[in-house]
Amino acid sequence: MANNPEHISAQRRELYFFALFRVLEAGILGLVAFSPIGLQLIEIDRPALLKSAAAFYLAASAVLLITSRHPSFRLRRQTAAGLVVDLLALGAALFALNGGESGIAMFMVFNIGAGALILTPAASFGFALLAALVLFGEYFYNRIFNDSSTTRVAETMMFSITYLGTALLCQQLRKQLSESEALAEKRGEELANLAELNELVIRRMRTGVLVVDGGHRITLANEAAWTLMGAPSPERRELADLAPALHDSLWQWRRGRAEAPKAMLLQEGGPEVLPRFVAPSQTDRLYLIFLEDSRVYSSRAEELTLVSLGRLSASIAHEVRNPLAAISYAAQLLDESEALPEADRRLLEIIHSQCQRMNGIVQNILGLARQERTMTEPVELGEFARRFVDDYRQSHPLETDILKAPPPERTMVTMVDPQHLHQVLTILVHNALTYGREPGRPAQVTVSVRREADKPGALLEVIDRGPGIPPAVAQRIFAPFYTTSEHGTGLGLYIAKQLCEANLSVLSFESVPGGGSCFRISLPPEQSLAV
Repeated sequence: MANNPEHISAQRRELYFFALFRVLEAGILGLVAFSPIGLQLIEIDRPALLKSAAAFYLAASAVLLITSRHPSFRLRRQTAAGLVVDLLALGAALFALNGGESGIAMFMVFNIGAGALILTPAASFGFALLAALVLFGEYFYNRIFNDSSTTRVAETMMFSITYLGTALLCQQLRKQLSESEALAEKRGEELANLAELNELVIRRMRTGVLVVDGGHRITLANEAAWTLMGAPSPERRELADLAPALHDSLWQWRRGRAEAPKAMLLQEGGPEVLPRFVAPSQTDRLYLIFLEDSRVYSSRAEELTLVSLGRLSASIAHEVRNPLAAISYAAQLLDESEALPEADRRLLEIIHSQCQRMNGIVQNILGLARQERTMTEPVELGEFARRFVDDYRQSHPLETDILKAPPPERTMVTMVDPQHLHQVLTILVHNALTYGREPGRPAQVTVSVRREADKPGALLEVIDRGPGIPPAVAQRIFAPFYTTSEHGTGLGLYIAKQLCEANLSVLSFESVPGGGSCFRISLPPEQSLAV
Protein backbone atom coordinates (compact mmCIF):
# COMPACT_ATOMS: atom_id res chain seq x y z
CA MET A 1 0.00 0.00 0.00
CA ALA A 2 2.88 2.33 0.79
CA ASN A 3 4.23 1.90 -2.72
CA ASN A 4 0.95 2.73 -4.40
CA PRO A 5 1.55 5.82 -6.59
CA GLU A 6 -1.95 7.17 -5.91
CA HIS A 7 -1.46 6.78 -2.17
CA ILE A 8 1.92 8.53 -2.30
CA SER A 9 0.40 11.34 -4.38
CA ALA A 10 -2.37 11.82 -1.79
CA GLN A 11 0.16 11.95 1.07
CA ARG A 12 2.32 14.44 -0.82
CA ARG A 13 -0.74 16.61 -1.28
CA GLU A 14 -1.39 16.41 2.48
CA LEU A 15 2.23 17.38 3.14
CA TYR A 16 1.86 20.38 0.84
CA PHE A 17 -1.16 21.72 2.73
CA PHE A 18 0.65 21.01 6.02
CA ALA A 19 3.55 23.14 4.75
CA LEU A 20 1.11 25.90 3.78
CA PHE A 21 -0.32 25.93 7.30
CA ARG A 22 3.23 26.08 8.69
CA VAL A 23 3.85 29.19 6.57
CA LEU A 24 0.69 30.71 8.09
CA GLU A 25 1.98 29.92 11.60
CA ALA A 26 5.35 31.45 10.78
CA GLY A 27 3.61 34.55 9.40
CA ILE A 28 1.55 35.00 12.57
CA LEU A 29 4.66 34.55 14.70
CA GLY A 30 6.52 37.07 12.53
CA LEU A 31 3.64 39.54 12.87
CA VAL A 32 3.87 39.24 16.65
CA ALA A 33 7.65 39.57 16.63
CA PHE A 34 8.17 42.44 14.15
CA SER A 35 5.00 44.60 14.36
CA PRO A 36 3.74 46.96 17.07
CA ILE A 37 0.55 44.89 17.27
CA GLY A 38 2.43 42.08 18.98
CA LEU A 39 3.65 44.38 21.74
CA GLN A 40 0.08 45.49 22.42
CA LEU A 41 -1.35 41.96 22.53
CA ILE A 42 1.32 39.90 24.29
CA GLU A 43 4.05 40.66 26.81
CA ILE A 44 7.44 39.78 25.28
CA ASP A 45 10.23 39.04 27.71
CA ARG A 46 12.96 38.35 25.13
CA PRO A 47 12.28 40.28 21.85
CA ALA A 48 15.58 39.28 20.25
CA LEU A 49 14.93 35.57 20.80
CA LEU A 50 11.39 35.91 19.41
CA LYS A 51 12.58 37.76 16.32
CA SER A 52 15.29 35.18 15.69
CA ALA A 53 12.79 32.35 16.10
CA ALA A 54 10.28 34.07 13.79
CA ALA A 55 12.91 34.74 11.10
CA PHE A 56 14.16 31.14 11.28
CA TYR A 57 10.61 29.82 11.17
CA LEU A 58 9.69 31.93 8.12
CA ALA A 59 12.79 30.87 6.20
CA ALA A 60 12.48 27.19 7.12
CA SER A 61 8.74 27.15 6.34
CA ALA A 62 9.37 28.61 2.88
CA VAL A 63 12.00 25.97 2.15
CA LEU A 64 9.72 23.16 3.39
CA LEU A 65 6.86 24.49 1.24
CA ILE A 66 9.04 24.50 -1.88
CA THR A 67 10.41 21.01 -1.28
CA SER A 68 7.02 19.51 -0.34
CA ARG A 69 6.15 19.04 -4.03
CA HIS A 70 9.55 17.69 -5.02
CA PRO A 71 9.35 13.90 -5.57
CA SER A 72 13.03 13.30 -4.79
CA PHE A 73 12.50 14.03 -1.07
CA ARG A 74 10.94 11.29 1.01
CA LEU A 75 7.59 12.11 2.58
CA ARG A 76 8.29 10.93 6.10
CA ARG A 77 11.70 12.57 6.22
CA GLN A 78 10.18 15.86 5.09
CA THR A 79 7.40 15.53 7.67
CA ALA A 80 9.86 14.74 10.46
CA ALA A 81 12.09 17.66 9.43
CA GLY A 82 9.06 19.96 9.48
CA LEU A 83 8.10 18.86 13.00
CA VAL A 84 11.68 19.41 14.20
CA VAL A 85 11.51 22.96 12.80
CA ASP A 86 8.13 23.45 14.53
CA LEU A 87 9.48 22.32 17.89
CA LEU A 88 12.60 24.50 17.61
CA ALA A 89 10.82 27.65 16.46
CA LEU A 90 7.70 27.39 18.61
CA GLY A 91 9.74 26.20 21.62
CA ALA A 92 11.96 29.29 21.32
CA ALA A 93 8.81 31.43 21.04
CA LEU A 94 7.51 29.91 24.28
CA PHE A 95 10.66 30.97 26.14
CA ALA A 96 10.47 34.48 24.60
CA LEU A 97 6.83 35.21 25.48
CA ASN A 98 5.08 35.79 28.77
CA GLY A 99 1.37 35.03 28.59
CA GLY A 100 1.05 33.67 25.03
CA GLU A 101 1.97 30.10 25.81
CA SER A 102 -1.54 28.76 25.22
CA GLY A 103 -1.64 30.09 21.64
CA ILE A 104 1.76 28.62 20.79
CA ALA A 105 0.78 25.31 22.41
CA MET A 106 -2.46 25.29 20.38
CA PHE A 107 -0.47 25.63 17.16
CA MET A 108 1.42 22.50 18.10
CA VAL A 109 -1.79 20.45 18.39
CA PHE A 110 -2.46 20.75 14.68
CA ASN A 111 1.18 20.10 13.75
CA ILE A 112 1.33 16.91 15.86
CA GLY A 113 -1.96 15.64 14.34
CA ALA A 114 -0.97 16.44 10.76
CA GLY A 115 2.37 14.73 11.21
CA ALA A 116 0.69 11.61 12.66
CA LEU A 117 -1.29 11.18 9.42
CA ILE A 118 2.00 10.58 7.56
CA LEU A 119 4.53 9.28 10.11
CA THR A 120 4.73 5.85 11.70
CA PRO A 121 3.11 5.36 15.15
CA ALA A 122 6.47 5.36 16.95
CA ALA A 123 7.58 8.61 15.30
CA SER A 124 4.19 10.25 15.95
CA PHE A 125 4.23 9.46 19.68
CA GLY A 126 7.91 10.46 19.84
CA PHE A 127 7.18 13.96 18.54
CA ALA A 128 4.13 14.23 20.82
CA LEU A 129 6.37 13.44 23.82
CA LEU A 130 8.99 15.96 22.61
CA ALA A 131 6.32 18.66 22.38
CA ALA A 132 5.15 17.78 25.90
CA LEU A 133 8.75 17.96 27.16
CA VAL A 134 9.13 21.40 25.54
CA LEU A 135 6.03 22.61 27.44
CA PHE A 136 7.22 21.17 30.75
CA GLY A 137 10.71 22.56 30.14
CA GLU A 138 9.28 26.02 29.56
CA TYR A 139 7.10 25.66 32.71
CA PHE A 140 9.96 24.64 35.01
CA TYR A 141 12.28 27.27 33.53
CA ASN A 142 9.75 30.02 34.26
CA ARG A 143 9.13 28.67 37.78
CA ILE A 144 12.83 28.83 38.54
CA PHE A 145 14.00 31.95 36.69
CA ASN A 146 10.82 34.02 36.04
CA ASP A 147 8.65 34.83 39.03
CA SER A 148 6.20 36.84 36.91
CA SER A 149 5.22 33.88 34.69
CA THR A 150 1.52 33.03 34.60
CA THR A 151 1.91 29.48 33.27
CA ARG A 152 -0.02 26.86 35.27
CA VAL A 153 0.93 23.21 35.62
CA ALA A 154 -2.63 22.08 34.90
CA GLU A 155 -2.60 23.87 31.55
CA THR A 156 0.76 22.30 30.68
CA MET A 157 -0.50 18.83 31.58
CA MET A 158 -3.71 19.25 29.54
CA PHE A 159 -1.77 20.30 26.42
CA SER A 160 0.66 17.40 26.88
CA ILE A 161 -2.22 14.92 27.13
CA THR A 162 -3.82 16.62 24.11
CA TYR A 163 -0.65 16.03 22.06
CA LEU A 164 -0.59 12.34 22.93
CA GLY A 165 -4.34 11.94 22.33
CA THR A 166 -4.14 13.78 19.01
CA ALA A 167 -1.28 11.53 17.87
CA LEU A 168 -3.27 8.44 18.89
CA LEU A 169 -6.49 9.54 17.21
CA CYS A 170 -4.75 10.63 14.01
CA GLN A 171 -2.86 7.33 13.86
CA GLN A 172 -6.18 5.45 14.14
CA LEU A 173 -7.63 7.73 11.48
CA ARG A 174 -4.59 7.08 9.28
CA LYS A 175 -5.02 3.32 9.73
CA GLN A 176 -8.70 3.46 8.86
CA LEU A 177 -8.04 5.66 5.85
CA SER A 178 -5.35 3.26 4.64
CA GLU A 179 -7.66 0.28 5.07
CA SER A 180 -10.51 2.11 3.35
CA GLU A 181 -8.21 3.14 0.53
CA ALA A 182 -6.91 -0.42 0.16
CA LEU A 183 -10.48 -1.76 0.13
CA ALA A 184 -11.55 0.87 -2.38
CA GLU A 185 -8.55 0.04 -4.55
CA LYS A 186 -9.37 -3.68 -4.39
CA ARG A 187 -13.02 -3.04 -5.22
CA GLY A 188 -11.94 -0.74 -8.04
CA GLU A 189 -9.69 -3.45 -9.48
CA GLU A 190 -12.49 -6.00 -9.19
CA LEU A 191 -14.94 -3.65 -10.90
CA ALA A 192 -12.39 -2.84 -13.61
CA ASN A 193 -11.73 -6.55 -14.18
CA LEU A 194 -15.45 -7.28 -14.20
CA ALA A 195 -16.10 -4.45 -16.65
CA GLU A 196 -13.27 -5.67 -18.87
CA LEU A 197 -14.61 -9.23 -18.70
CA ASN A 198 -18.14 -8.08 -19.50
CA GLU A 199 -16.86 -6.03 -22.41
CA LEU A 200 -14.88 -9.01 -23.70
CA VAL A 201 -17.87 -11.34 -23.37
CA ILE A 202 -20.16 -8.89 -25.15
CA ARG A 203 -17.58 -8.21 -27.83
CA ARG A 204 -17.04 -11.93 -28.49
CA MET A 205 -20.71 -12.93 -28.37
CA ARG A 206 -22.09 -14.50 -31.51
CA THR A 207 -25.29 -12.57 -30.86
CA GLY A 208 -25.08 -8.99 -32.10
CA VAL A 209 -25.56 -6.36 -29.38
CA LEU A 210 -26.37 -2.70 -30.07
CA VAL A 211 -26.97 0.08 -27.55
CA VAL A 212 -28.80 3.11 -28.95
CA ASP A 213 -30.01 6.30 -27.30
CA GLY A 214 -33.43 7.90 -27.56
CA GLY A 215 -32.48 9.48 -30.90
CA HIS A 216 -31.47 6.07 -32.27
CA ARG A 217 -27.79 6.89 -32.33
CA ILE A 218 -25.53 3.89 -31.69
CA THR A 219 -23.44 4.30 -28.54
CA LEU A 220 -22.09 0.75 -28.30
CA ALA A 221 -21.85 -2.20 -30.68
CA ASN A 222 -20.04 -5.52 -30.48
CA GLU A 223 -18.20 -7.21 -33.34
CA ALA A 224 -21.07 -9.52 -34.27
CA ALA A 225 -23.54 -6.63 -34.63
CA TRP A 226 -21.09 -4.57 -36.69
CA THR A 227 -20.50 -7.57 -38.98
CA LEU A 228 -24.23 -8.24 -39.43
CA MET A 229 -24.67 -4.61 -40.51
CA GLY A 230 -21.95 -4.94 -43.15
CA ALA A 231 -18.96 -3.58 -41.14
CA PRO A 232 -19.62 0.13 -41.85
CA SER A 233 -17.25 2.97 -41.00
CA PRO A 234 -16.91 3.61 -37.24
CA GLU A 235 -17.84 7.27 -37.80
CA ARG A 236 -21.32 6.29 -38.96
CA ARG A 237 -23.44 6.02 -35.83
CA GLU A 238 -26.99 6.90 -36.93
CA LEU A 239 -29.18 3.80 -36.94
CA ALA A 240 -31.45 5.28 -39.60
CA ASP A 241 -28.44 5.62 -41.89
CA LEU A 242 -26.91 2.19 -41.19
CA ALA A 243 -30.04 0.03 -40.98
CA PRO A 244 -33.28 1.83 -41.96
CA ALA A 245 -35.39 -1.32 -41.52
CA LEU A 246 -34.06 -1.82 -37.99
CA HIS A 247 -34.61 1.89 -37.24
CA ASP A 248 -38.27 1.68 -38.36
CA SER A 249 -38.82 -1.57 -36.45
CA LEU A 250 -37.47 0.00 -33.26
CA TRP A 251 -39.78 3.02 -33.64
CA GLN A 252 -42.78 0.74 -34.14
CA TRP A 253 -41.78 -1.31 -31.10
CA ARG A 254 -41.43 1.83 -28.99
CA ARG A 255 -44.95 2.90 -29.93
CA GLY A 256 -46.65 -0.46 -29.47
CA ARG A 257 -44.19 -2.60 -27.52
CA ALA A 258 -46.47 -5.62 -27.96
CA GLU A 259 -45.77 -6.64 -31.56
CA ALA A 260 -42.77 -8.93 -31.99
CA PRO A 261 -40.25 -7.63 -34.56
CA LYS A 262 -39.85 -9.65 -37.75
CA ALA A 263 -36.72 -10.96 -39.47
CA MET A 264 -35.05 -8.49 -41.83
CA LEU A 265 -32.02 -7.97 -44.06
CA LEU A 266 -29.52 -5.41 -42.79
CA GLN A 267 -27.21 -5.67 -45.81
CA GLU A 268 -27.58 -6.86 -49.36
CA GLY A 269 -26.42 -10.43 -49.72
CA GLY A 270 -26.20 -10.89 -45.94
CA PRO A 271 -28.16 -13.24 -43.71
CA GLU A 272 -31.59 -12.53 -42.35
CA VAL A 273 -31.45 -11.04 -38.87
CA LEU A 274 -34.05 -11.43 -36.14
CA PRO A 275 -33.95 -8.37 -33.82
CA ARG A 276 -35.04 -8.28 -30.21
CA PHE A 277 -35.52 -4.99 -28.33
CA VAL A 278 -35.11 -4.37 -24.61
CA ALA A 279 -35.54 -1.12 -22.63
CA PRO A 280 -33.24 -1.23 -19.55
CA SER A 281 -35.26 1.53 -17.88
CA GLN A 282 -38.50 3.44 -18.25
CA THR A 283 -36.78 6.72 -19.11
CA ASP A 284 -36.51 5.97 -22.85
CA ARG A 285 -32.87 7.04 -22.81
CA LEU A 286 -31.19 3.78 -23.84
CA TYR A 287 -32.32 0.71 -25.76
CA LEU A 288 -30.68 -2.67 -26.19
CA ILE A 289 -30.99 -4.41 -29.55
CA PHE A 290 -30.04 -8.09 -29.82
CA LEU A 291 -29.45 -9.30 -33.38
CA GLU A 292 -29.71 -13.04 -33.97
CA ASP A 293 -28.54 -14.61 -37.23
CA SER A 294 -31.51 -16.57 -38.57
CA ARG A 295 -29.09 -19.27 -39.74
CA VAL A 296 -28.46 -20.16 -36.09
CA TYR A 297 -32.15 -20.90 -35.58
CA SER A 298 -32.23 -22.85 -38.85
CA SER A 299 -29.23 -24.89 -37.72
CA ARG A 300 -30.86 -25.66 -34.37
CA ALA A 301 -34.09 -26.64 -36.08
CA GLU A 302 -32.12 -28.88 -38.44
CA GLU A 303 -30.37 -30.53 -35.50
CA LEU A 304 -33.70 -31.23 -33.79
CA THR A 305 -35.07 -32.59 -37.06
CA LEU A 306 -32.06 -34.86 -37.49
CA VAL A 307 -32.37 -36.18 -33.95
CA SER A 308 -36.06 -36.91 -34.40
CA LEU A 309 -35.47 -38.39 -37.84
CA GLY A 310 -32.62 -40.53 -36.53
CA ARG A 311 -34.81 -41.99 -33.79
CA LEU A 312 -37.65 -42.62 -36.20
CA SER A 313 -35.30 -44.16 -38.77
CA ALA A 314 -33.71 -46.40 -36.14
CA SER A 315 -37.12 -47.63 -35.09
CA ILE A 316 -38.10 -48.36 -38.70
CA ALA A 317 -34.73 -49.98 -39.46
CA HIS A 318 -35.08 -52.25 -36.45
CA GLU A 319 -38.51 -53.37 -37.67
CA VAL A 320 -37.26 -53.89 -41.24
CA ARG A 321 -34.33 -56.01 -40.10
CA ASN A 322 -36.37 -59.09 -39.16
CA PRO A 323 -38.36 -59.47 -42.42
CA LEU A 324 -35.20 -58.64 -44.38
CA ALA A 325 -33.36 -61.48 -42.66
CA ALA A 326 -36.26 -63.81 -43.44
CA ILE A 327 -36.21 -62.85 -47.13
CA SER A 328 -32.46 -63.36 -47.33
CA TYR A 329 -32.67 -66.74 -45.59
CA ALA A 330 -35.51 -67.87 -47.87
CA ALA A 331 -33.50 -66.83 -50.94
CA GLN A 332 -30.51 -68.88 -49.73
CA LEU A 333 -32.72 -71.96 -49.23
CA LEU A 334 -34.29 -71.52 -52.65
CA ASP A 335 -30.84 -71.19 -54.21
CA GLU A 336 -29.95 -74.67 -52.87
CA SER A 337 -32.70 -76.27 -54.96
CA GLU A 338 -31.21 -78.30 -57.89
CA ALA A 339 -34.36 -78.08 -60.01
CA LEU A 340 -34.31 -74.27 -60.11
CA PRO A 341 -34.03 -72.89 -63.69
CA GLU A 342 -31.12 -70.57 -64.55
CA ALA A 343 -33.46 -67.63 -65.15
CA ASP A 344 -34.80 -67.99 -61.61
CA ARG A 345 -31.28 -68.21 -60.23
CA ARG A 346 -30.57 -64.84 -61.79
CA LEU A 347 -33.59 -63.47 -59.96
CA LEU A 348 -32.25 -64.97 -56.72
CA GLU A 349 -28.93 -63.17 -57.26
CA ILE A 350 -30.82 -59.89 -57.62
CA ILE A 351 -32.79 -60.64 -54.43
CA HIS A 352 -29.58 -61.51 -52.58
CA SER A 353 -27.69 -58.38 -53.74
CA GLN A 354 -30.62 -56.12 -52.89
CA CYS A 355 -30.92 -57.71 -49.46
CA GLN A 356 -27.25 -56.97 -48.85
CA ARG A 357 -27.75 -53.40 -49.97
CA MET A 358 -30.80 -53.03 -47.74
CA ASN A 359 -28.87 -54.48 -44.84
CA GLY A 360 -26.13 -51.88 -45.41
CA ILE A 361 -28.72 -49.12 -45.33
CA VAL A 362 -30.11 -50.49 -42.07
CA GLN A 363 -26.62 -50.64 -40.56
CA ASN A 364 -25.96 -47.01 -41.53
CA ILE A 365 -29.24 -45.82 -40.06
CA LEU A 366 -28.63 -47.69 -36.83
CA GLY A 367 -25.09 -46.28 -36.70
CA LEU A 368 -26.54 -42.79 -37.08
CA ALA A 369 -28.97 -43.35 -34.21
CA ARG A 370 -26.41 -44.88 -31.84
CA GLN A 371 -24.36 -42.64 -29.62
CA GLU A 372 -21.80 -45.05 -28.26
CA ARG A 373 -19.33 -43.87 -25.65
CA THR A 374 -15.80 -43.22 -26.90
CA MET A 375 -13.18 -45.61 -25.48
CA THR A 376 -9.82 -44.05 -26.27
CA GLU A 377 -6.48 -45.82 -26.05
CA PRO A 378 -2.97 -45.27 -27.44
CA VAL A 379 -2.83 -46.20 -31.15
CA GLU A 380 0.27 -46.27 -33.35
CA LEU A 381 -1.19 -44.90 -36.58
CA GLY A 382 1.31 -46.38 -39.05
CA GLU A 383 0.80 -49.94 -37.78
CA PHE A 384 -2.96 -49.37 -37.52
CA ALA A 385 -3.17 -48.20 -41.15
CA ARG A 386 -1.11 -51.21 -42.34
CA ARG A 387 -3.28 -53.73 -40.47
CA PHE A 388 -6.44 -52.03 -41.69
CA VAL A 389 -5.34 -52.33 -45.32
CA ASP A 390 -4.44 -56.00 -44.87
CA ASP A 391 -7.79 -56.77 -43.24
CA TYR A 392 -9.70 -54.84 -45.90
CA ARG A 393 -7.96 -56.72 -48.70
CA GLN A 394 -8.89 -60.05 -47.14
CA SER A 395 -12.54 -59.20 -46.53
CA HIS A 396 -13.10 -57.20 -49.76
CA PRO A 397 -11.62 -58.71 -52.94
CA LEU A 398 -10.08 -55.81 -54.87
CA GLU A 399 -9.34 -57.59 -58.17
CA THR A 400 -7.36 -54.95 -60.15
CA ASP A 401 -7.88 -52.08 -57.68
CA ILE A 402 -4.89 -50.90 -55.62
CA LEU A 403 -5.08 -50.17 -51.87
CA LYS A 404 -1.83 -49.47 -50.03
CA ALA A 405 -0.52 -47.96 -46.80
CA PRO A 406 3.08 -46.72 -47.16
CA PRO A 407 5.11 -46.66 -43.91
CA PRO A 408 5.28 -43.18 -42.32
CA GLU A 409 8.53 -41.28 -41.87
CA ARG A 410 8.04 -41.15 -38.10
CA THR A 411 6.15 -43.21 -35.57
CA MET A 412 2.95 -41.40 -34.61
CA VAL A 413 1.06 -42.42 -31.44
CA THR A 414 -2.31 -40.87 -30.66
CA MET A 415 -5.21 -41.32 -28.22
CA VAL A 416 -8.27 -42.44 -30.17
CA ASP A 417 -11.03 -45.07 -30.14
CA PRO A 418 -9.69 -47.77 -32.50
CA GLN A 419 -13.18 -49.09 -33.33
CA HIS A 420 -14.37 -45.62 -34.32
CA LEU A 421 -11.23 -45.02 -36.36
CA HIS A 422 -11.66 -48.40 -38.11
CA GLN A 423 -15.26 -47.54 -38.97
CA VAL A 424 -14.26 -44.13 -40.34
CA LEU A 425 -11.50 -45.63 -42.51
CA THR A 426 -13.90 -48.29 -43.76
CA ILE A 427 -16.34 -45.63 -44.94
CA LEU A 428 -13.63 -43.48 -46.54
CA VAL A 429 -11.85 -46.37 -48.29
CA HIS A 430 -15.13 -47.85 -49.55
CA ASN A 431 -16.13 -44.48 -51.03
CA ALA A 432 -12.68 -44.02 -52.57
CA LEU A 433 -12.76 -47.48 -54.21
CA THR A 434 -16.33 -46.97 -55.39
CA TYR A 435 -16.28 -43.38 -56.65
CA GLY A 436 -12.57 -42.46 -56.84
CA ARG A 437 -11.72 -44.16 -60.13
CA GLU A 438 -11.38 -43.00 -63.70
CA PRO A 439 -13.74 -44.73 -66.17
CA GLY A 440 -12.24 -48.00 -67.39
CA ARG A 441 -9.25 -47.81 -65.05
CA PRO A 442 -8.60 -49.46 -61.65
CA ALA A 443 -8.90 -47.39 -58.48
CA GLN A 444 -5.71 -46.30 -56.69
CA VAL A 445 -6.24 -45.58 -53.00
CA THR A 446 -3.57 -44.71 -50.44
CA VAL A 447 -3.98 -44.64 -46.66
CA SER A 448 -1.10 -42.46 -45.41
CA VAL A 449 0.04 -41.21 -42.00
CA ARG A 450 2.11 -38.06 -41.61
CA ARG A 451 2.79 -35.21 -39.24
CA GLU A 452 1.10 -31.87 -39.75
CA ALA A 453 3.54 -29.19 -40.96
CA ASP A 454 4.92 -27.00 -38.13
CA LYS A 455 2.46 -28.61 -35.70
CA PRO A 456 2.64 -31.64 -33.40
CA GLY A 457 -0.71 -33.06 -34.57
CA ALA A 458 -0.98 -36.25 -36.66
CA LEU A 459 -2.79 -36.57 -40.01
CA LEU A 460 -4.43 -39.73 -41.36
CA GLU A 461 -5.36 -39.36 -45.04
CA VAL A 462 -7.29 -41.44 -47.57
CA ILE A 463 -6.23 -40.34 -51.07
CA ASP A 464 -7.54 -41.52 -54.43
CA ARG A 465 -6.54 -40.66 -58.01
CA GLY A 466 -10.05 -40.43 -59.39
CA PRO A 467 -11.92 -37.60 -61.11
CA GLY A 468 -12.28 -35.61 -57.86
CA ILE A 469 -15.36 -33.93 -56.41
CA PRO A 470 -16.85 -30.72 -57.90
CA PRO A 471 -16.69 -27.68 -55.54
CA ALA A 472 -20.49 -27.35 -55.41
CA VAL A 473 -20.79 -30.98 -54.26
CA ALA A 474 -17.79 -30.76 -51.89
CA GLN A 475 -19.57 -28.09 -49.84
CA ARG A 476 -22.38 -30.52 -48.97
CA ILE A 477 -20.77 -33.97 -48.85
CA PHE A 478 -20.83 -34.10 -45.03
CA ALA A 479 -24.52 -33.17 -44.80
CA PRO A 480 -26.80 -36.03 -43.71
CA PHE A 481 -28.84 -37.75 -46.45
CA TYR A 482 -27.00 -35.87 -49.21
CA THR A 483 -25.79 -38.15 -51.99
CA THR A 484 -25.14 -37.99 -55.74
CA SER A 485 -25.51 -41.74 -56.20
CA GLU A 486 -28.81 -43.50 -56.76
CA HIS A 487 -27.56 -46.39 -54.63
CA GLY A 488 -26.29 -44.31 -51.68
CA THR A 489 -27.98 -43.17 -48.48
CA GLY A 490 -25.96 -40.01 -47.85
CA LEU A 491 -25.12 -41.13 -44.33
CA GLY A 492 -21.61 -42.58 -44.64
CA LEU A 493 -19.57 -39.36 -44.58
CA TYR A 494 -21.93 -37.81 -42.05
CA ILE A 495 -21.41 -40.74 -39.66
CA ALA A 496 -17.64 -40.60 -40.26
CA LYS A 497 -17.56 -36.90 -39.39
CA GLN A 498 -19.61 -37.46 -36.24
CA LEU A 499 -17.27 -40.24 -35.11
CA CYS A 500 -14.23 -38.01 -35.70
CA GLU A 501 -15.77 -35.20 -33.66
CA ALA A 502 -16.50 -37.67 -30.85
CA ASN A 503 -12.74 -38.35 -30.77
CA LEU A 504 -11.88 -34.61 -30.80
CA SER A 505 -10.65 -34.92 -34.40
CA VAL A 506 -11.61 -33.11 -37.62
CA LEU A 507 -12.58 -34.78 -40.89
CA SER A 508 -12.09 -32.53 -43.90
CA PHE A 509 -11.90 -32.77 -47.69
CA GLU A 510 -9.31 -31.35 -50.06
CA SER A 511 -8.84 -31.69 -53.79
CA VAL A 512 -5.60 -33.31 -54.93
CA PRO A 513 -3.59 -31.36 -57.55
CA GLY A 514 -3.63 -33.27 -60.84
CA GLY A 515 -6.90 -35.04 -60.04
CA GLY A 516 -8.21 -36.97 -57.09
CA SER A 517 -9.60 -36.49 -53.61
CA CYS A 518 -8.11 -36.43 -50.11
CA PHE A 519 -10.16 -37.05 -46.97
CA ARG A 520 -8.03 -35.95 -44.02
CA ILE A 521 -8.47 -36.85 -40.35
CA SER A 522 -6.67 -34.23 -38.22
CA LEU A 523 -5.97 -35.60 -34.76
CA PRO A 524 -5.52 -33.03 -31.98
CA PRO A 525 -1.92 -32.09 -31.01
CA GLU A 526 -2.52 -32.68 -27.31
CA GLN A 527 -3.44 -36.31 -28.09
CA SER A 528 -0.61 -37.01 -30.57
CA LEU A 529 3.02 -37.85 -29.98
CA ALA A 530 5.74 -38.18 -32.61
CA VAL A 531 8.41 -40.71 -31.60
